[in-house]
Amino acid sequence: MTVHDLPAPDLQADGHRTRVGRVKMLLVLLVCAAPVIASYFTYFVIRPEARTNYGSLILPTRSLPEALNLRTLDGQPLAAKALKGQWLLLSVGPSTCDSACDRRLFMQRQLREMLGRERERLDRVWLITDGQPPAAALRASAEAPPALTMLLADPAAVAAWLQPEAGHAVEDHLYIVDPMGEWMMRVPAQPEPARVKRDLEKLLRASASWDTPGR
Repeated sequence: MTVHDLPAPDLQADGHRTRVGRVKMLLVLLVCAAPVIASYFTYFVIRPEARTNYGSLILPTRSLPEALNLRTLDGQPLAAKALKGQWLLLSVGPSTCDSACDRRLFMQRQLREMLGRERERLDRVWLITDGQPPAAALRASAEAPPALTMLLADPAAVAAWLQPEAGHAVEDHLYIVDPMGEWMMRVPAQPEPARVKRDLEKLLRASASWDTPGR
């Protein structure tokens, strides 16, 4: 047997199999993403006249940036993507927490507890922007169950990602981030807790088909 006796490769068949494989992969990705797309489409597009959201919707949404350079209070780096997989209620500010900061942290805690059995789908996060851990008493209080996640973050990156209302500073608000890591709603400064709770309940209900507690 010589090389001339070997069958020639069927390049056309190989190309066809490659195309079929790519189509199948795209179909699988589409099926996985369909519940997310459907819930957002229903909430934001089909029923805009029925929406009575209290917070400001962020359109387009803004993805968690790696440039936040997140670190734990012990200085260990943490990838921004590690925060994905849960709804997040964010507060922002320096470790020298003043009375307004105290009120925001308290409201974060209360809003989560007000969600009842759905509270396990929401994590509280404090992005600390001055590079220092909070005072020991505040840290101990924040770490008491259910613990507040406290992370050191680059202030310039935070300011580039989160945008306050006109006339306000970035630390004046609470911010809602979805499980895909997309900032999608800003809570008004000096908010009414009951109305924020209703926003959170609507978001959790709209995402119930694809979001579960835990990462």
